[in-house]
Amino acid sequence: MAASLSSAYQSRRPQKRAGRLLMSCLLATSVLLLAACGTRSGGRAPVEDRGAGMGRPAPAVVDPKLLPGYENAGKPGYYTVKPGDTLIRIGLDTGQNWRDIGRWSNLENPNLIEVGQVLRVAPPVETSVAVARPVTSGSATPAATGPASASSAPTQSASAAKPAASAPAAGSGSDEEVAWIWPAQGPVLAGFDEAKNKGMDIAGKAGDPIMASADGRVVYAGAGLRGYGNLIILKHNNTFLTAYAHNQTLLVKEDQSVRKGQKIAEMGASDADRVKLHFEIRRQGKPVDPSKFLPAK
Repeated sequence: MAASLSSAYQSRRPQKRAGRLLMSCLLATSVLLLAACGTRSGGRAPVEDRGAGMGRPAPAVVDPKLLPGYENAGKPGYYTVKPGDTLIRIGLDTGQNWRDIGRWSNLENPNLIEVGQVLRVAPPVETSVAVARPVTSGSATPAATGPASASSAPTQSASAAKPAASAPAAGSGSDEEVAWIWPAQGPVLAGFDEAKNKGMDIAGKAGDPIMASADGRVVYAGAGLRGYGNLIILKHNNTFLTAYAHNQTLLVKEDQSVRKGQKIAEMGASDADRVKLHFEIRRQGKPVDPSKFLPAK
């Protein structure tokens, strides 16, 4: 009897082991299923986000900013603003009055220009055509001329119209007609160097007189151009400008006409390492060697 019980017990042990093994497998499977569900539920959020993102309109491609005058970039008589530019420097580099550039370019605030903006640096060409007026019998009134309007009938072809010349500055004339004098009497400290020195430096004492090198008109008087200190720029004609830098005192104002030899400033050391005059002659904005224009001392 005892042997039969022992034999029955022994026969049940594998069954219990198999049952435990089956339970373990079921538990493991449940854990895996739960983990898989958790993984799928955890991975569902990015999918939903992407779906929601596709439902939103895609961000529009932003076109490059169209700055004023962009359509004139590269054309003769126009200038594209570069980093560090100011209207005063552009005027000096193009041989124009900075105020004229602002007016030609329709700038509301000349102090606000942007890199990439295109400015007009040559006077607009204005054309005019003759308009005939009927002459009544017995009248000797000549035909008047003036700009044609949309309703007027020109009697000349547009090709016959001549562009109006820009008003020349005081002392205007051809290059050969400019009679230059030295703007200061001291010795030359540094001569013209196209890469390092855009003019010449003339020594002197603080307060020494600075004279206009030729007849002209003041197109700038101030300290708004870095590296030049108290600066005066004179326009002599449609070709030449002169610049007088590092002054102690300025004695003229913008738009003032000056005569050759007139005292326009006093020598100083503003924005410089010593008392001196930095003098430039610019032909159509390009620096040239003043020693080739000034008389021999």
